Amino acid sequence: MKKINMHEAKTHLSRIVERVAQGESVLIAKAGKPIAILSPYTPSKKIKNPGALKGKIRMAPDFDEADELITNLFQIGSDKD
Repeated sequence: MKKINMHEAKTHLSRIVERVAQGESVLIAKAGKPIAILSPYTPSKKIKNPGALKGKIRMAPDFDEADELITNLFQIGSDKD
């Protein structure tokens, strides 16, 4: 891993990015102290599997029926005349 100082990184950013794109990692330092590592981007290979849960999830027939107690709680104070 090549170590470069902040001034050089700012001056030659395009060249450094080209080297990183080729697979090299670069350590950027300020006053000799390591600050950051610039390394190649590797996209995650997250596999999506649409329909994987088909047949495994069911919804109860009374899913959207309102419970009387809950309905009454929401109606308290709404009957203002």
